[in-house]
Amino acid sequence: MERLSSFVLGRWHAAAGDLSTLVDPTSEAPLAQAGSGGIDFRAVLAFARERGGPALRQLTFAERGKLLAGIAGAIHAQRDELIEVSIQSGGTTRGDAKFDIDGAIGTLTFYAGLAEKLGTKPYLLDGAGVQLGRTPRFFGQHVLVPRQGVAVHVNAFNFPAWGMMEKAACALLAGMPVLEKPGTPTALLAWRIAQLVVDKAGLPEGAYQVVIGSLGDALDHLGPQDVLAFTGSSATGAKLRGHPNVVRHNVRVNIEADSLNAAVLAPDVDPSSETFGLFLNNVALDMTQKTGQKCTAVRRILVPSDKVAMVRDELVAALARIVVGDPADKATRMGPLASKSQLDEVRAGIERLAKAGTIACGGSKPVHAKGWFVAPTLIVANDGRNPVFHAEEVFGPVAVLLPYSGDAREAASIVNLGGGGLVCSAYSNDAAWNQTFALEAAPWHGRVWLASDKLADQALPPGMVLPQMVHGGPGRAGGGEELGAERGLAFYQQRTALQGFQGHLQAL
Repeated sequence: MERLSSFVLGRWHAAAGDLSTLVDPTSEAPLAQAGSGGIDFRAVLAFARERGGPALRQLTFAERGKLLAGIAGAIHAQRDELIEVSIQSGGTTRGDAKFDIDGAIGTLTFYAGLAEKLGTKPYLLDGAGVQLGRTPRFFGQHVLVPRQGVAVHVNAFNFPAWGMMEKAACALLAGMPVLEKPGTPTALLAWRIAQLVVDKAGLPEGAYQVVIGSLGDALDHLGPQDVLAFTGSSATGAKLRGHPNVVRHNVRVNIEADSLNAAVLAPDVDPSSETFGLFLNNVALDMTQKTGQKCTAVRRILVPSDKVAMVRDELVAALARIVVGDPADKATRMGPLASKSQLDEVRAGIERLAKAGTIACGGSKPVHAKGWFVAPTLIVANDGRNPVFHAEEVFGPVAVLLPYSGDAREAASIVNLGGGGLVCSAYSNDAAWNQTFALEAAPWHGRVWLASDKLADQALPPGMVLPQMVHGGPGRAGGGEELGAERGLAFYQQRTALQGFQGHLQAL
């Protein structure tokens, strides 16, 4: 069985210590082992600060962008091989594997293109300068400069390619070296991508390091110039944020956590309209893509009370067309969950939700004799405000149909019971309804996605994370923010106010 090595201190470090076994979620056959025993994390962080950071900061934004383009090219050149690795190690269908890998390539390519527009100076201006004295001679200008530490990225298991590369793209372009820690269950794909980055991308020594396995005592050695970005459960995020050394040094932390994303159907939408068709297609897609193991997946579906039965029947029919099985089979539309622990958690979650509603399709029963499969599951709530539907995320192909009156403010108030989300979507051709809902929901969400007939044939699904727009959300969703074009660099930069003689500042 293959042992997955880590790339640290400029070399590959063989897996050692307490090893975890990675398993094919379709056949339950063991694939590889991972472990980070014996790694000196204090030295790893110092190596990045002393070698990788200075080397990156000597480069212009355009030069860093070429490095990102090199990573994208290396991944694209091995795309077909990586798709096969994803199918085997993550249980993804071919389409879902492409979604992850192409998302990584696309994000890297976007930031490589952005780099060409950022100029050759080693900093970015943050807004216009301002006169501070009685004449323009005493002047002020905010600038953004790279932090002189390490960006430690703790990534989730569900997007081993895209999740790692979207964080790395922003950090490397900003001028910070990265230490990547992939989610262990699907780390085989992340490890293969790491090999490509090391061998093909031409990054400066110390700019990119990856640990396959535990981060050990790495957090004990973080300092005030370092940053920590995490994607995963809110419980783990809270532990990382509250780590004594992280708190002591005010280490900058970004967290993307649980999100009970909602889709809302407005009362004006006619069942024969393009908007209604878009609603059905997007809900079914976001419930089942990546087997529902997607941070932007729809978990709650709000429908006017008089349309619940009709929408239930339509969704049940759509979900019945989803073939669940071996992801290597071209007929399969949804593969297994990524791990046995995920299967157990999803089944338990379905049973908890079902106590407050009725299962319209799916359920917690096994789908196949072998593998970690669960059927697409739709539950119709007895009461749309029951706290159980707004309390926890069931991280699988599971959603709840919630009745409401049709009022935009009521819809937003129910959606906001989720305590903060990454994205909510609303479907209406009534501009006033959309405006009311958006303004009421916006304080609790990182994105509000509004559908209508006017964009039904052009809009990308709400579950699609685009590098041009911010990704993150308040409250339960972690309180963090990633991507958003130049905004994605700010986490890795220090905003400083320069004050002095205007002529000197302009020359600088």
